[in-house]
Amino acid sequence: MIALTIDEIARAVGGEVVPPEAGSAVVDGAVETDSRQIEAGGVFVARVGETMDGHDFVPAAVERGAALLIVERPLESPAPQVVVPDATAALAALAKAVVARVRGAGRLRVVGITGSNGKTTTKNLLREILGRVGPTVASHASFNNAVGGPMTMLRITHDTRFLVAEMGASAVGDIARLVALAPPDVGVVLKVGLAHAGGFGSIEGTALAKSEMVTGLASNDVAVLNRDDPRVAAMAERTAARVAWFGLSADPATGGTSADDVEATATGTAFELRLPTGERRTVAFRVLGEHHVGNAMAAAAVATALGVDADTIVAGLEAVVRAERWRMEILATDPVVVVNDAYNASPDSMAAALKTLVQIAPGRSVAVLGAMTELGESAGEEHDRVGLLVVRLNIGLLVVVGPDAKRIHLAAIAQGSWDGESVFVETQDDAEALLAATLRPGDTVLVKSSNSAGLRHLGDRVGARWAAVDGTIA
Repeated sequence: MIALTIDEIARAVGGEVVPPEAGSAVVDGAVETDSRQIEAGGVFVARVGETMDGHDFVPAAVERGAALLIVERPLESPAPQVVVPDATAALAALAKAVVARVRGAGRLRVVGITGSNGKTTTKNLLREILGRVGPTVASHASFNNAVGGPMTMLRITHDTRFLVAEMGASAVGDIARLVALAPPDVGVVLKVGLAHAGGFGSIEGTALAKSEMVTGLASNDVAVLNRDDPRVAAMAERTAARVAWFGLSADPATGGTSADDVEATATGTAFELRLPTGERRTVAFRVLGEHHVGNAMAAAAVATALGVDADTIVAGLEAVVRAERWRMEILATDPVVVVNDAYNASPDSMAAALKTLVQIAPGRSVAVLGAMTELGESAGEEHDRVGLLVVRLNIGLLVVVGPDAKRIHLAAIAQGSWDGESVFVETQDDAEALLAATLRPGDTVLVKSSNSAGLRHLGDRVGARWAAVDGTIA
């Protein structure tokens, strides 16, 4: 965090300094909500959650060197405190103040990214591209909510040139609150899908929530919108910002970023990038999956809007080797290919991953699938659709794991025209044993589920087993 006095922090968050004489002390350490992450000089925010109270971990934070505590009640502690009504709200208020101060004193540009799918991949691509231009801070992993967003923002310094912030939502209003903390110069909407539809109530509710990224942009800002998604394209009517389109249907002649000659293989995806400047570049994109080309186009559109040249954009895209941990991550390549994509799953991302599996598999394709969560009333129907898609794509072996995913299996076996096989198992251990007995050289395996289903751990174990045979990927 930038250097601030404790009095300045207290004013930013509406708190009281205890003891008052500590107010002139300067704090510049990292802000953390996990006492285990505190380092000397850091700030510990004692959030009160549903199951844990951060105040219980204050002694541990102090022992690790916390220079300041943000708490909801005064504590007996040797460390100075700022006492606030709500520690989570204080975290957000502090982030807002820090972003405003850095922005007012320097050249900071803020990029906000939202969408039902692709946020983390696009953020990682932009971190690589923009990091070649100047100091860049980007969200860690998927830190994109009311806690992770402010913590990312608090990592900026006066030298930071770009802040790339994922902004996720589980309800209408969530993105608007994050945008208010760090108003974007460039706001990106990638896709409107059924991810987290249970929280939004409907696809229309999802679209409304995602549009919060661009409705508050000013006329000198840029809204980067997906021309291929009608619900995203319609947001052009709801923003005062200049619109920069991306997508396979975007027209570079009218300011769009597009791609041609897309070819997906087991080592990545090659395509020709077409920029609004009129330039064309061949990109050897090492992120697996044709659907990630959309994220690459979005990142290129943002970078172009920020004045980054074509060669730097391509170099950044080609430097990224995976979307993120557990996202289309290749864990073994020979004699069995293992792809672990079990961090998130929605109907859209499930379909994209299955299509990629079929595209890259030289031999038998094997899909190991778990439940998609947070789909609300659509859950049953959407799991049925996945089973039907497996049959339509003629995937060789389907392994469905866990009771919440069983409808995928039932939908698949109900199709008499399919010459593949589907097996339902109750647990990951059952699935691992089945795969150990049935996988053979030449197979390509996809492991896919929502994070809460936990299949990412199964994917890691299967990948490690075959990597040990191959010896080239650990």
